[in-house]
Amino acid sequence: MNGLFSPIIVGGVEVPNRIVMPPMTTRLADPEGYVTDDLIAYYRARALGGVGLITIEMGSPERAGRHRFRELGVYDDRFLPGLERLVAVLHDAGSRVSVQLGHGGSRARGAVSGETPVAPSSIPTPVFEVEAETVVPSEMTKARIGQTTQAFVEAARRADRAGFDLVELHGAHGYLISQFLSPRENARTDEYGGSPENRARFGLDVLRRIKEEVPTLPGVFRLGVEDFFPGGLTFEEGLRVARWVAEAGADALSITAGHYRSLPSAEYMIPPMAYREGTFLDFAARVKEEVPVPVVGVGRMGNPAVARSALESGKVDMVALGRTLIADPDWPNRVRAGKSPRRCLSCNHCVNSMRSGAHVSCVVNPMAGFELDFTDTVPPENEKICVVGAGPAGLSYAHLTADRNSVTVVERAPVSGGAFRRTGKAPVFGEVETSEKSFVDYVAELERACREKGVFFRHGTDVTEEPQTLEGYDRVVFATGARYRYGLGALATRLLDSGLGKSKPGRRLFASGRVRNWLYYGARSSTGPAMRRLARTDQEVVIIGDAASAGKARDAIDGAFRAALLPE
Repeated sequence: MNGLFSPIIVGGVEVPNRIVMPPMTTRLADPEGYVTDDLIAYYRARALGGVGLITIEMGSPERAGRHRFRELGVYDDRFLPGLERLVAVLHDAGSRVSVQLGHGGSRARGAVSGETPVAPSSIPTPVFEVEAETVVPSEMTKARIGQTTQAFVEAARRADRAGFDLVELHGAHGYLISQFLSPRENARTDEYGGSPENRARFGLDVLRRIKEEVPTLPGVFRLGVEDFFPGGLTFEEGLRVARWVAEAGADALSITAGHYRSLPSAEYMIPPMAYREGTFLDFAARVKEEVPVPVVGVGRMGNPAVARSALESGKVDMVALGRTLIADPDWPNRVRAGKSPRRCLSCNHCVNSMRSGAHVSCVVNPMAGFELDFTDTVPPENEKICVVGAGPAGLSYAHLTADRNSVTVVERAPVSGGAFRRTGKAPVFGEVETSEKSFVDYVAELERACREKGVFFRHGTDVTEEPQTLEGYDRVVFATGARYRYGLGALATRLLDSGLGKSKPGRRLFASGRVRNWLYYGARSSTGPAMRRLARTDQEVVIIGDAASAGKARDAIDGAFRAALLPE
C-alpha cells in the first residue's frame, strides 16, 4: 500500500512523495520565453509547499510550435541560463523537477511564433489565444516530421543540460502528438496515418529517439486516452497506445483525457466543479493494469481523501494536483501535518482568465502569480482581533492572522459562508456550471483551518444589535459583505433558494455577462461605512471584501489577503 508521502522511483530518480504538480501555463515567462523572477517565485512556493515532483509548464521544442504568448522557451540554447537557475532554486527547495515538451501543431499561431503552424494534416483548427482565429496549418512532409522529431531530441538534451530530473512529452489535449493520434485531425494515408499503429508512430518515434540519444534523462509520457468527440481517439485505442508507450521506454505515464474539440466543450480537459472528483481516475486505473511503469492520475484529485484513496487502492502510483496547488501551494505540507488545506473551487478562473491574455491567478489564493508582491509581509502581531463576517473574505483574514494574534470571528448567521454559500445555487460561476458542494466544501475547510489555528467563532450574533460584542478588541475587521439595493436582496435569496436560479429562465438571465456584472456591482452597495460607526475611536478598524467595495469573490479575497499581510 502506497501513501501520499512515501517515496517512489521513476526512471532511476527518487521522488520524495507521490504528489505531482502537472504542467500548467502561467504566462510568467517574458515575451521571448525567458525565465523571470515571477516564474521562479511561483514554482518555488509550490516546492517549499512540499510537492514531490514539479513539472514545469509546456514549452515547444521548436519555435513553430509555440502556442501562447509568454510561453516558456526551451527551443534554443539561449534559454539555458534561466532554466538552470529555475531548476537550482527548486532543487534547493526540496522538489524534483521535470519540464513538459509540447508542440502546438495546428494549435500554434503565426502571431505567436512568427512561423506557419504545422500539423499531420492541413485541417482548419479553431484556436483562441487572446482572440479567436481559425488556423489552417501546413501538412507536415516526412522531412518536416524528421525535423520536428530532432527538435524534440535537442530540447530534451537541453533539459538534461539544465539539470532537470525528468522530461515529459505532451501527448494529450489536441497538441501535435495528440493530433497525430486523432483520426479527426490526422487524415494521412502514409505510415503516419490510418491505423492506430501508424497514428501512434510519431509520438513513439519521438520517445524512442529521446531515450536513445539522452539516455540519462528519464521520460514521462502524458497521454490523453479519450478525446470525447466523434472521430477522436477512443479509450480502446488510447489503452493500446499506453501499452506501446510503455514498451517504447517511457518511465511513467500521466493519464488524462479531453481535447479542445471535446463535447460538450473543451472544459473536459480541465474538469470544473460540476464534474465528479477523480474525473479520469478510472482511465488511469485501467492503464495501470496494463503497464509495468508508474502511472500518474489527474483530474479533480484535490480532496485529500480522494488522493489518498487513489493511491491506497492501487489505482495509481502518483497523483497530479494542478489547480489544487494554485489554490494552496502548501497543500502537501498541510495534509502531511493533518491540517486542512485551502480547497480549490474548480471554477477554472485560473485557466479561463489566462486564455484571455492575463497571467495565472486564482479566486481563493490571490498570491498565485503574485508571489513577489507578498515577499515582505507584515501582519499584525499580539493583538486581539474581531472579524465581523464569516464569508470568504472574513475567514481568509482570520486564517492569515491567527498565528500571531487572538482572533474571534463573529457571524450573525448560524453557519459560516455568508452569501458565498448561495453561489452554488446560481447556474454559473465565472464561465462554468456551478456545484453547491464546491462552495460548501471550500467554506467548511477554511473554517476548519481557522479552528485549527485557535480562531474562536460566535455564530448567531448580530453586532448591529449587540455592539458591545466589539468591546475589548484592539482591531475590528468588518467583512460584512454588500447589501442589495432596491429591495432585491430578499428576491435574490428566494430565487436561489427555490432552485429557480438553475431553471431555464434563470439560466438565460445569468447567461448575460452584463446582468451578472450588474448583480455584482451596480445592484449592491458596501456595508463597511455604516458598520465602521460601531467601533470605538481607539480601535484599529479595517474594512475588507464586499464591505469595502461590492464586487466579485476574487476581489474580496484579494483585499482580505492584502489587508492581513500587507496592511501598510
